[in-house]
Amino acid sequence: MPTFVDPSKCDGCKGGEKTACMYICPNDLMILDPEAMKAYNQEPDACWECYSCVKICPQGAITARPYADFAPMGGTCIPMRSGADIMWTVKFRSGNVKRFKFPIRTTPEGSIKPYEGLPEGDSLDSELLFTEKALATPKEALGKKFDVQEADKTFMTKERGV
Repeated sequence: MPTFVDPSKCDGCKGGEKTACMYICPNDLMILDPEAMKAYNQEPDACWECYSCVKICPQGAITARPYADFAPMGGTCIPMRSGADIMWTVKFRSGNVKRFKFPIRTTPEGSIKPYEGLPEGDSLDSELLFTEKALATPKEALGKKFDVQEADKTFMTKERGV
C-alpha cells in the first residue's frame, strides 16, 4: 500500500514552495496542491514504500502500511523522529499499542568533522586512496603515451575478434 497523506493533519509545511516530503521522496511522487496547500502522492502505484516521507513529515500526516516483519496486516505504524532516534508506535487491529525506539546515529550529531588536509602528492599508499588500487605512479603515467586509435584497434581485434 502506498503512502497516504491525511489532509486534516497536513499543513503543506507552512506554505512554502516545497514540502519536506517533496524534498525527500526518492521517486518524486509527493507534490503540493497549490490551491489546498496540502501534499499528496501523485502516483500511488509507483510508491516504493521506503518510509522516507513518513519519517520526515513534521505533522505526522503521512502514513503507509507497516512492514509485515514488525506489524501484522491491518496495523498502523507512526514514527516520531528526534535527533538521535526514531520512536515507532504500532497500533494493532485489536487496539493494543506497542512502542519501540531505534537509534538513527552512532555518533553525537555534529561530532564528525570532515578531513581538512590534502593527501601527500608522492604517497599512493595513503589511506585516503585505499580504494584506488589501479593508480599508476607519476613516472609510469608520464612514461606511456595513450593512443586512442591504437587502443581501438587492440579492442576490436582482441575483444571482438574482428
